[in-house]
Amino acid sequence: MNETTSPSTEQAQQDIAEEFALFGDWSERYQYLIDLGKRLPPFPEACKVEAYRVHGCQSMVWLVPSGDAGNMHFEATSDSAIVSGLLALLLRVYSDRPAREIVATEPQFIATIGLAKHLSPTRSNGLAATLARLKEYAATAA
Repeated sequence: MNETTSPSTEQAQQDIAEEFALFGDWSERYQYLIDLGKRLPPFPEACKVEAYRVHGCQSMVWLVPSGDAGNMHFEATSDSAIVSGLLALLLRVYSDRPAREIVATEPQFIATIGLAKHLSPTRSNGLAATLARLKEYAATAA
């Protein structure tokens, strides 16, 4: 991995925590999440297929892996604005990393920014399902 182009997983999580600390309340944080989701790269319609769908989410979520054990890349999208923002955070931490690092990295930013307490149970389940699928792809590649 080239450190100049992509921060470490720890640094990515720290950056997320610092960004969320700038907002005074959760309505501002939700708006930031929505904004992050809007900035996700365009997702190919051809990839919105059952094979890439993440089950366990109330909203529709698709996660597409590419690359190999040395460097895995993920693309993701959702039909929900807030879920798209959550996906953007996951991609910052987990995409463009070696498979072993992906499997070994725990999503500490979720607790650090208080996300777990502020998501509905269905969104929490969806986030957990997406993370599990992402790590499953990485474990298979490793």
